[in-house]
Order: sequence, then C-alpha cells, then structure tokens
Amino acid sequence: MTNALVQARAYGVAVRFADLGDWENDELRAEYDPAVPEIRLNLRVAEALSAAELGTFVALAVGHELYHHRERIGEIAVAADRRARERSADAFARALLERAT
Repeated sequence: MTNALVQARAYGVAVRFADLGDWENDELRAEYDPAVPEIRLNLRVAEALSAAELGTFVALAVGHELYHHRERIGEIAVAADRRARERSADAFARALLERAT
C-alpha cells in the first residue's frame, strides 16, 4: 500500500474509483470531496493505464488530493493563489511517492 493510501486511511478519507466524466482536451485525474471526505480517482484515466502506471497514478492522485484535505482541516495554510496551491499539492504527492521507494 502506498504512503498516500496509508495517510488517507489515517485521516479517515475514503478513496474510490469513479467515472468523473468527459473533460474533452483536459484530464481530471481525481477530485476531493470534503463533505464525505472522499477522494475519487478517475476511472476513465485508470482504465487506460498499465498495471505499473496505475500504481504511480494512484499514489500521485491520492497524495495531491490529500494535500487539499490537509488544507481543509487547517493542518496547513491555504495559499491565496490557486496555482501555488496546486504546485504545493503536486510537490506533496511526489514527496510521498519518493518516500515509498
């Protein structure tokens, strides 16, 4: 189990695959729903990946959305700039993945 999945479980955040719809030229890899809380991984993306790619996809997508959960619960400050938040979420996800190897 990846570090991201272990952390999601520890935070009480459910993780599941779901069809997140057609985003045409864009690709929505995952979304975080704070009301549940839940991270939904895009089934359409996952189905197109090899087994090896799927593990990395799950780890990075869950790690990214877990960063947003941590923002939501006040564990980390929310940056005013959306792009900065997304870059920070990506960096957090990559760091979790690197710790797993």
